[in-house]
Amino acid sequence: MTSEPDRALLLRLAREAISAHVGVVPAHAPVKSAVLDRLVGAFVTLHNHGDLRGCIGHIEPTEPLGSVVARCAVAACSSDPRFPRIAPSELGEIDIEISLLGPLEPIAGPQDIEVGRHGLVVESGRQRGLLLPQVATEWSWDAQAFLAHTCHKAGLPRDAWKHGALIWRFEAEVFGEGRQGR
Repeated sequence: MTSEPDRALLLRLAREAISAHVGVVPAHAPVKSAVLDRLVGAFVTLHNHGDLRGCIGHIEPTEPLGSVVARCAVAACSSDPRFPRIAPSELGEIDIEISLLGPLEPIAGPQDIEVGRHGLVVESGRQRGLLLPQVATEWSWDAQAFLAHTCHKAGLPRDAWKHGALIWRFEAEVFGEGRQGR
């Protein structure tokens, strides 16, 4: 579990990276902390008044967390193909959430999924999709619907898991600024 001061540091790092990217403030000098050197997958999710505004992540635990959070925060505000770039005037309305991913565990099907606890990755060939644990809860999906939506996100038929697609579950430590009642 990440300490509250380390969570605050990661959220500040994400906000400063976004602010510097959109030209609101210059980038700050790097801070030293052991949490920034952890090798863990992470996603940065942006909301504007509760509405999704961007979400980009890095699944594999191959880079230091500080680099992953800063890079994914910038990508979420500027490169999520579902949304236009975050404008400088919008920055004050953005709420940042970070999900630190646990290890991937292979599973057989929906019977191995606990909604609200597990996120999912589905892969077949070169197609892969991931949904964070909080997505199923936000949409009130059961395990089967969650798995079908993850297949769809991968660009696969909703029942691809029945036909050889690989499935993994993971847990995530999710925390955010919570400035807009999220």
